[in-house]
Amino acid sequence: MFKKVIGQDNSESQRSAPPLPDTRRAETTPAPAYGSGQVSPPARPAPSANRNILSSDVEIKGTVKFSNDLVVDGKIDGEITSDGNLTVGENARIKAEIRTASIIVYGKVQGNLTATDRIELKSSAEVVGDIKAKTLAIDAGAIFVGKSTVGTPVSTVQPTAAPAPTTQPTKSASEAPKQGTLSGTIS
Repeated sequence: MFKKVIGQDNSESQRSAPPLPDTRRAETTPAPAYGSGQVSPPARPAPSANRNILSSDVEIKGTVKFSNDLVVDGKIDGEITSDGNLTVGENARIKAEIRTASIIVYGKVQGNLTATDRIELKSSAEVVGDIKAKTLAIDAGAIFVGKSTVGTPVSTVQPTAAPAPTTQPTKSASEAPKQGTLSGTIS
């Protein structure tokens, strides 16, 4: 093609380039017959069925249900449920009850989070609500205001049965354990 060399005469670079080959199909060439087994149709890119994205200009009020993965960078007010994985982006503002397999939070969430597997609060996360998950990871700098229940798989949580009544004699008030108040500060 073109070659530019410093210090040479410009008349050499002004030469015409060689003509490009003719890539047009000849008028007599028949079009390929798709489906006849001879020529396969051109490959189409596979749709991105594994990851759904709600960008920062999206606002939803209501229930959001999805499969596989969802990345939210917009606003949701309502409820989010799925067997998949949810990622709350840094620009996201969510006021919702969330129930999914796993949740990664970079943005702001107001509402309860329930995951059958894992919840991660990244350093930019702000969560106001209760958390229930098998595993919880909180990065330094994340803000979390609420209660957390961690360690028990959420999908298999069963209410505990009341203990069977016993026929043993009860203890007198003097033998009962003492209750009191512990005062102090937690650092």
